[in-house]
Amino acid sequence: MQIDFKKSPDGLVPAVIQDAATQKVLMLGYMNQESLDKTLQEKKVTFFSRSKQRLWTKGEESGNFLLVQDVKVDCDADTLLIKVNPVGPVCHTGADTCWEEQNMSNDFLFELEGIITDRLNNPSENSYTSKLFARGINKVAQKVGEEAIEVVIEAKDNNNELFLNESADLLFHYLILLQAKGFTLSDVIAVLKQRHK
Repeated sequence: MQIDFKKSPDGLVPAVIQDAATQKVLMLGYMNQESLDKTLQEKKVTFFSRSKQRLWTKGEESGNFLLVQDVKVDCDADTLLIKVNPVGPVCHTGADTCWEEQNMSNDFLFELEGIITDRLNNPSENSYTSKLFARGINKVAQKVGEEAIEVVIEAKDNNNELFLNESADLLFHYLILLQAKGFTLSDVIAVLKQRHK
């Protein structure tokens, strides 16, 4: 990876930080060679802070690190795109992004997946999803099987509303099963993309 740090008088290049899962732009920072090297080595985004005049690892005080998934260089070799998994909110104000946007995909399935993750990590007595997680992987898998059978049954009939409702139930429970196994929809999409090549 060749970056032309000499294009700027201060030896810094902009680094656009993007969520690897939601594709939302989270923040913009600046890097020199030393901060880029540290970022690549430690897999946590480290900037050169223009206000502090030193290297600054995002999250070093708050614990809200930016865990590096991918680094790309633009066509002019003077800007970085760093895809990350953020640990907590990104902005120092407590917002998800430095533009006060919610860090959610425009795709509802990813939004739903985020809600399911929250029910797993922050169980609620009133949540069906939390209760299902608490019953264990076997019960979750069994529920996916039951919903799959119901989809097949409704597919053979002519009631489109019932077919779509059972399909929604199946997809919802499959997302729960993915979480129970420690995976996300993005993991499945990656497999499909690999097969498509």
